[in-house]
Amino acid sequence: MTTFGHLEDTDIDIAIDDSEAGERRGMELAARIRAVAAQDPELAQDLVDELIVALDRAMNGTFREYLDQEPQDEADRLLTEGGSGISPVRNS
Repeated sequence: MTTFGHLEDTDIDIAIDDSEAGERRGMELAARIRAVAAQDPELAQDLVDELIVALDRAMNGTFREYLDQEPQDEADRLLTEGGSGISPVRNS
């Protein structure tokens, strides 16, 4: 470990490239959702549901392809009930 003034090198979180920056932002979002879930699990679930629908719309209905089967089934249910206008895609 190296010390720079009053900072240690473990205190510095600098993204090396764009993919790492995106991963870091995703981890920060997950941490925030966990914090909300600790206080209000129902609100956190509503936020996650809305996020899934928004991501699927932004990705023209392809977001569910990045999910494992169980979350994919839940996303299909949300998107069907939520009236996203995008029909579920089934992988055979």
